[in-house]
Amino acid sequence: MNLFQGIDFASVAIQFAVLLFSLSIHEASHAWVADRCGDYTARYLGRVTLNPLAHMDPLGTFLFPLLQLLAHVPLIGWAKPVPVNPAHLQNRRRDQILVSLAGPGANLLAATVSFVLLAALKLSTPLANGVIVNMIVSGRIPKQSSIVVPLLGLLFFAFVINLALALFNVIPIPPLDGHWILYELLPYNAGRALARMSSYGFVLLYALMFLGAFRFIWWPIDHLLGLLLVL
Repeated sequence: MNLFQGIDFASVAIQFAVLLFSLSIHEASHAWVADRCGDYTARYLGRVTLNPLAHMDPLGTFLFPLLQLLAHVPLIGWAKPVPVNPAHLQNRRRDQILVSLAGPGANLLAATVSFVLLAALKLSTPLANGVIVNMIVSGRIPKQSSIVVPLLGLLFFAFVINLALALFNVIPIPPLDGHWILYELLPYNAGRALARMSSYGFVLLYALMFLGAFRFIWWPIDHLLGLLLVL
């Protein structure tokens, strides 16, 4: 059995390029906000950058997206976490929450901009309308010679992947951003109990993925694509 049967590698290549960019803005936003809040650690390590090479993680950037590819769903993943030294933050609890929210917030902003541009282009020309409808229905970039098609593909997957990353990363499971937000909001003893889960976070993430527990991430994406379809 060919595991890669039915995979559109042109669409996958664009998805992976978008994923690298999306992970880069996610981590660079963490690093930039940490620096603004007084912790210069990430800046000294060269993490306030959109260069994907500074943020790549073997598991989250390559293995997890590969599993998503084999499952025939849009690619999501994570990058190398930005180090934060709480001792340098001006207000530890508040700033830790702000730093944690910065990554998903950047992805949410990118998804919003992509959606608005897709809607504007869909309403502007019959070609763009046809291509976008095709991508919403099939999840693939149609094979057309127009230079507009790959641009629309980039915007389409930028919307899907960035919104998926924003929703995925606020899940309160280590090492995702949501667990740091929850940690700072919980009372001390409950926060310590959550911290003890850290070493099991990756195992739990993979188990939940194979059980289909992350399907809820795609519900708002499907709903918004449905709205875009009827524009």
